[in-house]
Amino acid sequence: MNRKVGGLLLGWAVLLTWPIAGVCQTIDGRGQISGWLALHDDRKTEVQIGIRALPAFSIKKSFGEKVALDAEVSFNAYGMAAARESRGSSTDGQIKPYRLWARLSTPRFEARLGLQKINFGSALLLRPLMWFDRIDPNDPLQLTDGVYGALAKYTFVSNANIWVWGLYGNEDAKGWESVPTKSKTPEFGGRFQVPLLSGEAAFTFHHRLMDPLKSLIPLPSGERERIPENRFALDGKWDIGAGVWFEGALIHQDFRVHPLKYQRNLNLGADYTFGIGNGVHVIAEHLIFVSSEKALGAGDAVRFTAVSADCPLGLLDRIKGIVFHNWKTGDWYRLLTWQRTYDKWSFYAIGFWNPDRYQIYASQQGKNLFAGKGIQMMAVFNY
Repeated sequence: MNRKVGGLLLGWAVLLTWPIAGVCQTIDGRGQISGWLALHDDRKTEVQIGIRALPAFSIKKSFGEKVALDAEVSFNAYGMAAARESRGSSTDGQIKPYRLWARLSTPRFEARLGLQKINFGSALLLRPLMWFDRIDPNDPLQLTDGVYGALAKYTFVSNANIWVWGLYGNEDAKGWESVPTKSKTPEFGGRFQVPLLSGEAAFTFHHRLMDPLKSLIPLPSGERERIPENRFALDGKWDIGAGVWFEGALIHQDFRVHPLKYQRNLNLGADYTFGIGNGVHVIAEHLIFVSSEKALGAGDAVRFTAVSADCPLGLLDRIKGIVFHNWKTGDWYRLLTWQRTYDKWSFYAIGFWNPDRYQIYASQQGKNLFAGKGIQMMAVFNY
């Protein structure tokens, strides 16, 4: 455990367990254990097995009726093994903090400090505003690494709300990033969201310094050591019988040599529940991603379309299918999931038929389990 994590744990433990007269305190322990078996039927059949534990501990103190102080500590521990024809076996595993935060909250305000999940936006499947998380809609557990930072949020009487955040110590690529943040440099940003007609709209901003030496894609030599990046985004969502939304982002990366300094992302989406059987919930989204020399100039474009359909089959079972299409490469991504849920147990069977290089969402560990063609069986216990 590194010094940063140890210091946060010690400080919060002292703060939250210190006895205060007349203060209500609750302690909760919970967690999740999951195991999976995946069979990949590519040129050389591969079998993967794995197990994951997500133990979580939380504590809350209430100071009267309007002020509360709470904290959460959880860890992500997993191990997996893979066997492939003619290449033998391999193993992978890790134990790391998953959430590690403390929060002060009132009915209209909250301030949270530590390792936390920060996500926002209107899109569901292809998210231009996936800046700080990596939630894959195909993942039944919806897992994502957190970021170290501070977040403050205030909600006005009108239900408009403002977010302000500062991040530090996040040196790995997050969200859609291909160039990680420069070590020992802060990031900061904010979001302002307002009710608008039958829905809401928001403006979001974020600033950071990139490290070209850690880029996941080749960059020309001669770039500055710290490359400023500014992100601007607009998003909105409305109910007009069907749900409709948009989410767009403009990103400026101030390269010295690389000519493509701008990225534009635009998502248009809609959802509707059809009265067929127990109800079929359908989501459709289209994403356009453009890299260009100028903010509104022509450039290299990539287009994705995604459609999902989710249908309950009864009290215990449901089935969900998702299809993605990359219009530039012609690649198709297809997943079909059956789920059975009890009080504490959930079981999943997932069939997938995707390209060998799964390029939509980054994996939480190693090779993405949904790359190529195959099936995955998963059992999940929540306690």
